[in-house]
Amino acid sequence: MRQADEFHSLDNPTDGLLRELAPGLTTRIFAGEQAMLSIVSLEPNCAGTMHHHPEEQWGVLLEGTAVRVQGDEEIAVKKGDFWRTPGGVPHTMKAGPEGARVLDIFAPPRPEYRKAGQGFGT
Repeated sequence: MRQADEFHSLDNPTDGLLRELAPGLTTRIFAGEQAMLSIVSLEPNCAGTMHHHPEEQWGVLLEGTAVRVQGDEEIAVKKGDFWRTPGGVPHTMKAGPEGARVLDIFAPPRPEYRKAGQGFGT
């Protein structure tokens, strides 16, 4: 594989594998062998569905504001905040009035995110 094939842009809306997670919530996915990145865009006041998966997940708020829901805890987050979600823990995100963009990192990669489609997977 050429090194140039492994370069991507956060701001290129056609880069990556597109997946619609819920109304107003989309992601662009970049899968490697041991880790996976997901650039999630949330429209203003959009909320994801509470879900869980066996993979560990880290998230970074790139733009906007949001409320991170993990288990029974809700924490307001702002640009630059980041968090870890252990595998199997229920979680979701609620965007603020200006929307939000999040970088999620999964290890190992989520199998259901290796293809375009809809929903959060399992």
